[in-house]
Amino acid sequence: MNTALPLRPSQPSHWRAASAALLALTLVAAVAPSFAADPSQPGKGVRVQPLKSTIAEETFQTLLVMKGLERLGYDVQPIREVEYPTAHLAIANGDATFLADHWQPLHDDYYKNSGGDAKLWRDNAYSADAIQGYLIDKKTADAHGITNLQQLNDPAIAKLFDTDGDGKANLTGCTPGWGCEAQIETQLTAYKLRDTVQHQQGSYPALMADVIQRYKAGKPILYFTWTPYWVSSVLVPGKDVVWLQVPFSALPGEQAKLDTTLPNGRNYGSVINTQRILANRAFIDAHPDAAKLFSLMKLPVTDITAQNNAMNDGQDKPADIERHTEGWIKAHQALFDGWIEQARAAVR
Repeated sequence: MNTALPLRPSQPSHWRAASAALLALTLVAAVAPSFAADPSQPGKGVRVQPLKSTIAEETFQTLLVMKGLERLGYDVQPIREVEYPTAHLAIANGDATFLADHWQPLHDDYYKNSGGDAKLWRDNAYSADAIQGYLIDKKTADAHGITNLQQLNDPAIAKLFDTDGDGKANLTGCTPGWGCEAQIETQLTAYKLRDTVQHQQGSYPALMADVIQRYKAGKPILYFTWTPYWVSSVLVPGKDVVWLQVPFSALPGEQAKLDTTLPNGRNYGSVINTQRILANRAFIDAHPDAAKLFSLMKLPVTDITAQNNAMNDGQDKPADIERHTEGWIKAHQALFDGWIEQARAAVR
């Protein structure tokens, strides 16, 4: 059995809700060019508003970008939390400046429907090789020969993962607005699983806490997750759980044309994603130093996972995440300083 991780998580379903949420935002992102007297502070006097989703584990990536902008003199405001569809609209409309966790191609529909390249910028690769997919516990997989998600259209197989007594498998899935929920919904229909699988949505951390408790009690588990994230360090693929393949590629919206088959021939239902820094196009055009910084910044998946694991181990307070970010910079000081110097040079 393959133990390696397969190489995360569409068109949002509540655009009216997202637009209403936008009206509640009182964010203003300055986009006028800065003419700071100090060439080391090209962003002096320019207000920047970062956004992130409600996923706490994305704070680290966001803080790192914020600290880079602060070194350039920008007036960086505290992070505001909104879900991805609203974040894309807010940034496109100039109500916010950037999002450090835009997943491509997962968020391609959000990007397109918020104005695309005319209003947004994502010409960078902040963190590569993000993966996502379905997993079950290895014990149940081995005992029943389960290797493919479509096997759950067999009521007897599905019932193994029934947690509420209705005879259907309970799949712990994604929160609405994350993008991966649309992928799951598309695939449940495409693989004819509607009659045997129920997609559980809500607070993902709370749902996964229940999954982990079930696993510890020796009960079958079925869930969707992604990396980088702490879940796969607690439920280790190949040891505790296994990835399920899918019978064919089936993705929603802008991703529909993509083939999810990996070079090794396996198909886990997802393509490899790249996390990009999404920014307001007008801001980028007015501030070449920020554009250069965003283009240069790289954060390995392994570093994100290590920080997320520390949060899962209890180091999840704002002061902890701040310490993690400062620690990363100190450990990579020459690299970080190089980003800043090259960004400053972009306006000379």
